[in-house]
Amino acid sequence: MSDLTGELIDGRYQLIRQMDSGGMAVIYEALDTRLDRRVAVKIMHAHLAQDEQFVERFIREAKAAAALSHPNVVSVQDQGWNQGGLPAVFIVMELIEGHTLRDFLSERGAIAVLDGIKFLLPILSALGAAHKLGIVHRDIKPENILVSKEGRIKVADFGLAKGPLFGSTVTIESSVILGSVSYLSPEQVSRGIADSKSDVYSAGITAFEIFTGKKPFEADEPVQIAFMHVNSRVPRISSLVKDFPAVLDDLIYAATSVDPDERPRDGQEFHRQLQTVSHSLSPATPQLSLELDIPIAPMRPQVKKDRSKKSRNKITQITEKISLTKPITPISESTEQVKTRRKVSKRVKRNRFIAIVLALLLAVTGWWVLIGPGASIKFPSVVGATSTQATTTLAGLGLSVSITERRFDEEIAKGRIISTSPEAGDSISPDGVVNLIVSKGAERYAIPSFSNLTIKVATALVAQSPLKLGVVSEVFSALPKGIVVSASPTSGTQVKRDTIVDLIVSKGLETFNLIGFAGKNGEQALNELTEAGFNVTVTYVYDEKAMPGEVISQSPAAGSALIKGASVNLIISQGSAFVYIPNVLRSTEAQAAALLKDLGLKVKIKKVIKSAKLVIGITPAIGAKVKRGSTVALTVG
Repeated sequence: MSDLTGELIDGRYQLIRQMDSGGMAVIYEALDTRLDRRVAVKIMHAHLAQDEQFVERFIREAKAAAALSHPNVVSVQDQGWNQGGLPAVFIVMELIEGHTLRDFLSERGAIAVLDGIKFLLPILSALGAAHKLGIVHRDIKPENILVSKEGRIKVADFGLAKGPLFGSTVTIESSVILGSVSYLSPEQVSRGIADSKSDVYSAGITAFEIFTGKKPFEADEPVQIAFMHVNSRVPRISSLVKDFPAVLDDLIYAATSVDPDERPRDGQEFHRQLQTVSHSLSPATPQLSLELDIPIAPMRPQVKKDRSKKSRNKITQITEKISLTKPITPISESTEQVKTRRKVSKRVKRNRFIAIVLALLLAVTGWWVLIGPGASIKFPSVVGATSTQATTTLAGLGLSVSITERRFDEEIAKGRIISTSPEAGDSISPDGVVNLIVSKGAERYAIPSFSNLTIKVATALVAQSPLKLGVVSEVFSALPKGIVVSASPTSGTQVKRDTIVDLIVSKGLETFNLIGFAGKNGEQALNELTEAGFNVTVTYVYDEKAMPGEVISQSPAAGSALIKGASVNLIISQGSAFVYIPNVLRSTEAQAAALLKDLGLKVKIKKVIKSAKLVIGITPAIGAKVKRGSTVALTVG
């Protein structure tokens, strides 16, 4: 967003200078021309003002802070939309002259125990007041804690706040992006839940940084830091700072617990416990119920006051006094003296000539600049607008437009203006040309298809694209050896430049050396081959030598190299093909028939008496050796 210094917002707020800039808005020092006071004006970036979700969040910040009336909360005084001139959504806040706690920590590092408590008490007092109203800040961190030149602590930026006064808030995904992951509670990261105990956790992390000078977890990627907050315990400060008070160490260790139930329930409870700790560490120090100012040394040298105006006033008073007290005595002149006095000297003539020339030059210059060829105008910012909107806006001022470059941009949407040359607010001739740089949107490339390509061809394809080759691993596959099986990310995925692509390449089919199963239990052989991935076919035959259930032979033979899924045939013994006729005399007809059938014999019944049930005869005779499948006649009488 271009600098809007000098603009008049909503016909009331004159922007004086840019104080700070973030991903969502720019903060200006401004003059409230209606009340003649200095204020801070927070203006949303132009390209975000068209996003309803961002505008809603921006307005929610105003409502959240306006709902609080506390000496340690930055007060919100106004909010609105600029109706005249450039479009702008803005919030007006009290102007805090000083610096952030982040600046203080960056300059001085770790803070002594008693001084650090003086920082924390006002922060917790403000949070306690917010929690009492049901408001959760959700983004407590050193960047959002202001320290005025007088030592007043102010909590700012309720943009991620939520509560019954202003409805629901953004989802945790937005919070992670918009907030700072180094201070997010584990439940915010893992479950998207935020309550007063989440603020207590963030305040505990801030306290950890105040007393140690560093954050508890550091990593290259935000997701790694978030993972540490969820799965790791914040270390005790006493493990890093020698002779750190145990009571204060225990309190901050509890406030940064992964389990919310182990923390103080809200800012009020945390504030009360810290006051108790402060009194135990320094009983002689007065304990105030409301923290306002803290005695801290200024970060920057004081600017000496300009006494020149006062000096000029004194000189003027002395001059006026002299002119009033000393009378002027008239001097009589002769006629010759009057003529001599009125005679113009050469020097006076020369000075008059120079004055006339300068006046003419000034007149010509004024005509050139104001209404002549040298006249110039200023045009409003068109950053974030579409090229059509920018062309229409600038054409209305008589300016031409030239698109000099189209480039990728992660924040500005495709087809919208990234920047202009000259910039908004610069002087330009009425028929001048404004050069535009237009966004091509986020730079993304599709992962190509590597299916059925050799590793050599796939590697060359990656080298020709704006991607980088990562790990190449091998697996057994039905594809021929050296052919790409798959890629990660998958084909068609839209990724950023220099994304790493990992490839999996085929090693061919996996082979196994078949072991011998002859003489082993057939059921065991069948289970082992099936679990190894082979397709097993079993054939049962009679054999006079092999025991029933024993493997007689196999095909392929032992030692053969087979691929997974290959067919293996097993020949398993059913035992001898012959049996001996058992003694079933005096058995019932049913018992005898069942026994003979179990031996593989057929049964034929011959009854002497219809009601008879006992076997009285058997043919062939008992003990005779017969082949399985033979017929045995039973006489029942």
